[in-house]
Amino acid sequence: MIKLIAFDLDNVLIDGEAIDEIAKLAGAESEVSEITQQAMEGKLDFETALKQRVALLKGTSVEEINKVVQEIPIMEGAEETITELKNRGYKIATISGSFENIAQRLKDLLDLDYAFANTLEEDEGLLTGEVSGPLVEGSKADILAKIMDIEKISSEECAAVGDGANDISMIEKAGVGIAFNAKPVLKKSADIIVEKKDLRELLNVFDEKPVEGNLEITLDSKKSFNELLDEKRDFEKRLREITTVRDNLNEEAKVHREERDKLNSQIRENLDKALKYRDERDKINKDVQKYKKLRDEVHQEYKKMEWASGRREIVKIQDEIKRLEKTIETRVLDIRKENELVNKVTDLRKNLQTLQEDEETREEALELKEKSESYHAKVVELSDSAQETHEKMLEYFRKIDEIRSQADEAHQKFIKTRDTANQEHEKVKSTLGDIRRLNKGLDRVKAKERNRETEIVRQQNKEEKEKAEDIYRKFREGKKLSTEELLLLQKHNIV
Repeated sequence: MIKLIAFDLDNVLIDGEAIDEIAKLAGAESEVSEITQQAMEGKLDFETALKQRVALLKGTSVEEINKVVQEIPIMEGAEETITELKNRGYKIATISGSFENIAQRLKDLLDLDYAFANTLEEDEGLLTGEVSGPLVEGSKADILAKIMDIEKISSEECAAVGDGANDISMIEKAGVGIAFNAKPVLKKSADIIVEKKDLRELLNVFDEKPVEGNLEITLDSKKSFNELLDEKRDFEKRLREITTVRDNLNEEAKVHREERDKLNSQIRENLDKALKYRDERDKINKDVQKYKKLRDEVHQEYKKMEWASGRREIVKIQDEIKRLEKTIETRVLDIRKENELVNKVTDLRKNLQTLQEDEETREEALELKEKSESYHAKVVELSDSAQETHEKMLEYFRKIDEIRSQADEAHQKFIKTRDTANQEHEKVKSTLGDIRRLNKGLDRVKAKERNRETEIVRQQNKEEKEKAEDIYRKFREGKKLSTEELLLLQKHNIV
């Protein structure tokens, strides 16, 4: 059973590298980040990397450093996860090659049981470029062993969570090693890999409540140590297989999620463009309505002006002349009726000659007509522009429909793959439980064998002592002792 969980600090409990943030104050960000990356990937041993980076921080203000470390955000889900794990009964530690000021902040904030980190040496409020502490030359496995001694627990009762090469010793020391958002070099040593950058994922790894020590372990008592060890190896092989399947499914789910998010991003981009064209169309339509209103108002003014100039009466007489002339031309009339119509047309022409149109009013009317026509032309122009903009808007909405269909498909694949990965994860948890059970069985068998060996030794000692006492009696009776017999007497403090 797991009783203690040890966490790395940088990029695990906090979302960032403390030393990289401090390096910004010293103007050495790029140099420090490069060394950090090499160390995390296992290309540079941690002690060398740490000393090189700290040397670059020489002269930095401790007061400013303390402000910076207070601003480094904790990892997503850290508070909720640590609180829940402590409520479930687990002891929590952080073992970090980082520094005491940030480690102490996390210890206080998250109520950690243990916090081990290094110390940045200072003189008169400035860094000296030197570093000291348990993790300069020592390993995280050494610190974990120290905590195990304090808690009186075994490696199998510990879990460790890390992200880089300097966590390998701790991961391998613990019964369960977890690579959290980790570099490839650490994943090779881990039992469990968590890709999502959210510590709440760990709540699925650990039991709701730690298993009590006196819980009966269901094992075949007739199985030997080697049989149990072979069974454990089979489970470990199965664990590697299903962990690989689960991790591959998680990677596949990640690809589907990224594809879905990419498509959703395209939807948002196209929607922004569609809405932009919609707004532009609506603005143009407002102008259309404005010019329509102006056109209609001017046209009404024009009609009134045109009739006021006398044009209306002239047009009326001209229309009547045309009607009568058409009747004379197209209908068969008697001579009397035809003469009447001809005389009427003559009278109307005479009357027409007497009418004169008000030229000034007429000119004003024509100006109004031209103005009305110009407004109408503007209406037509804007209407065409609005229609064109409307078509562009529809084009983007059609694209959105196509992309949304693809995004929905990607989301369904993501859900399906994630659910399958979760099923495999349940198998991982179950197999880990079997391995823990077998570890307990192995411990029991080893304990029995140790007891058996102790009993054999005790019996041998008893027999040797009885033999020595018999030799001593014979010695007192005058028998000479061999060197072997004398050593046997000395061994049992008889002489």
